[in-house]
Amino acid sequence: MPEEFVYVKAWKGSSRETMIAVCDCNVIGKRVCEGKLVLDVSKDFYQGERMTVEAAIDILKMATVANFVGKGAVRCGIEAGLVHKDAVISIGGIPHAQFVQI
Repeated sequence: MPEEFVYVKAWKGSSRETMIAVCDCNVIGKRVCEGKLVLDVSKDFYQGERMTVEAAIDILKMATVANFVGKGAVRCGIEAGLVHKDAVISIGGIPHAQFVQI
């Protein structure tokens, strides 16, 4: 199986918060709708550093908030222990999940 890559973008908050967006490379720039739900996978928000899924899982250890779009990205969240598989939704056929540390 070929190595899988995702985009990872991180923002540091003013205190101890770190928000991380993880997105599959093949969904960047897409906008999909399903009912009242809209998923806008904008380059401005999601297109950070391109890296392997394994590297992304490592970076997610510092996340206090995370957003996952696409099969590989959601797998990162699940494998990092941040997302339960039952918490994953699909919008226009694209898996999506979020994580917030309280």
